[in-house]
Amino acid sequence: MAAPTTGCKLLKLNSGDEQFRLAAKFVFLGVIAGLAFLTGGETRDVVRAAIADAYIEVSTFVAATLALFYFAEHALKLDTAYLLNRYRAWHVPIAAVMGALPGCGGAIVVITQYVSGRLGFGAVVAVLCSTMGDAAFLLLAQEPQTALLVYAISMTAGVTFGYLVEFIHGKDFLKYESPDKRLVSDFGMVCGMPSRISPLRKPWIALMVPGLSLGIGAALQADTDAWFGPLAAYEPTTWIGLTGAFLCATMWALSPNMGPSVTNLTGNVAGPHPYKCLIDRVAIDTNFVTVWVITAFLLFELALLWLDLDLHGLFEGVIWLMPLMATFIGFIPGCGPQIIVTTMYLNGIVPFSALIANAISNDGDALFPAIALAPKAAILATLYTAVPALLISYGWLIFAE
Repeated sequence: MAAPTTGCKLLKLNSGDEQFRLAAKFVFLGVIAGLAFLTGGETRDVVRAAIADAYIEVSTFVAATLALFYFAEHALKLDTAYLLNRYRAWHVPIAAVMGALPGCGGAIVVITQYVSGRLGFGAVVAVLCSTMGDAAFLLLAQEPQTALLVYAISMTAGVTFGYLVEFIHGKDFLKYESPDKRLVSDFGMVCGMPSRISPLRKPWIALMVPGLSLGIGAALQADTDAWFGPLAAYEPTTWIGLTGAFLCATMWALSPNMGPSVTNLTGNVAGPHPYKCLIDRVAIDTNFVTVWVITAFLLFELALLWLDLDLHGLFEGVIWLMPLMATFIGFIPGCGPQIIVTTMYLNGIVPFSALIANAISNDGDALFPAIALAPKAAILATLYTAVPALLISYGWLIFAE
């Protein structure tokens, strides 16, 4: 099933919008750089750790997942648009399976396809129910059998409620209009990446490879600094994470588009260097997610530091409130709060019912591009995930715990 040849496409902006957005991006860069290098004491340490974690623990896995899908699709010459159009009845279970993949890359691909007009709202509900985000890596590393049980429950919830939403609202409910009319194929780019950014492609790849290794080590709770021998005292993991995060953010700031590549996912890519184009697509989407994750991590960690919040304390008390509280925490975009809930479960602070509630209600980092590109659908789908989260978690609490 060969796909029609197509080039990489990005959202078109007029010159005024582009100048404003570029200015806003560099203000963002300046703020996070100032927090990381101009502050002192505990604030500086927290900011540096949060930015490094965003890259090591999230961005590297997002890049790896997106690369797997994009390169596999190209190698198999699959026409995703054709397949999704032909097998509409299978959109919901396909989305649930994608969401269940560890990390957020699979869910981000589904959101991208929804924004491209190829998937319906039911698929968005299914993928948000089934995704556990980066918390899945932690659970897989320490309790793989528990992780498989959570996957089975969340995927069943995703498929069931995805189809239920389609039955209630219809398959065309909140159907996103394909943005193809607003897309252009030439911004002076080298196969999808602006020519002024293309020299950063090789450093980006060079950092991603060791970054992914460090990310896997962090997921397994290894002391990755110890891998560097005598250099461990200089916290090399943090500095690699900081360098990678600022490289992603800088490439994002220099790019004329605001969101993911929103490309037509097809097997054949235009140009004499198709794999370079695929790398560009992975980089563009990963950089976009990285910026959102950095923002979320900083807001979360600085709120804990400056407001003296105690999430552990929120779970102390009546066990009957724990699934409800875990569901509400699942509404918080990003993976940081969800990783904390998983950590508390592994430490025996919260019951399995709370873990189920959080796993179903949380959307991981996939919620960031969803809010940016389709806010109404993203917010409504997130609220819908609370229904299966509460029903299943309280059912487990009553009958199994």
